[in-house]
Amino acid sequence: MITIGRLADYAGVTVKAVRHYHERGLLAEPGRDSSGYRRYTAQHAIDLVKIRTLAAAGVPLARIKDLLDADEATLATAIAEIDDDLEERIAQLRRTRDQLAQLRGGDRLFVSPEVAEYLDDLRELGVSERHLRLERDGWILMRTASPEDAARWIAEKRDLLADAEFRALFLEHDAAYDWAADDPRLPGLADRTRNWFAGRPEPAAAGNPAMARLAAESLPGGSSPAWDRLARLMAER
Repeated sequence: MITIGRLADYAGVTVKAVRHYHERGLLAEPGRDSSGYRRYTAQHAIDLVKIRTLAAAGVPLARIKDLLDADEATLATAIAEIDDDLEERIAQLRRTRDQLAQLRGGDRLFVSPEVAEYLDDLRELGVSERHLRLERDGWILMRTASPEDAARWIAEKRDLLADAEFRALFLEHDAAYDWAADDPRLPGLADRTRNWFAGRPEPAAAGNPAMARLAAESLPGGSSPAWDRLARLMAER
């Protein structure tokens, strides 16, 4: 006859685990002797080793009781089913890890690879984080509204970014967000921007009114007095 502590040591588990198996109905709980102690037998030890082995193999505790005395064929079938379940769980965990990796990648979780690369280019150029967030959110909306148009437009934007003069204008527009509405630099920036676009092909978004409207709404035109005035100056001249 052995105590619960020795039983646990023999099976390589904790006393707490033995008691948990009692509570789950997996391991029979012996009666107490005249001294008030529970005394376990060799059969308890055998059953506990089986329980520990099945649990360590990933068998859910809810299924262990039915498998303790199962014949070889029944056990093999049950193990195969459990293995299939584990494979699915492993696949789900891998998908979750992929999503976590994307989260670590920042923008790449929410936008297409092309847009993510474009945003990386803007970040390397020195564009403000404020404007990067606005750009990202705009692309999320546009891709949802029209993936085909968004794909064409991002290709166009990346081509534009290859032009040194466009990059300079882009950075100046970004900086102008914080200018005063009466800043004397605004008219010159409006002229240079309008002149740069003069004679160039119409933007891809202009061919789709809904896309153009969504693009305009996704930009922070009303969030800065300087940008509001800049838009008016470009429209007036």
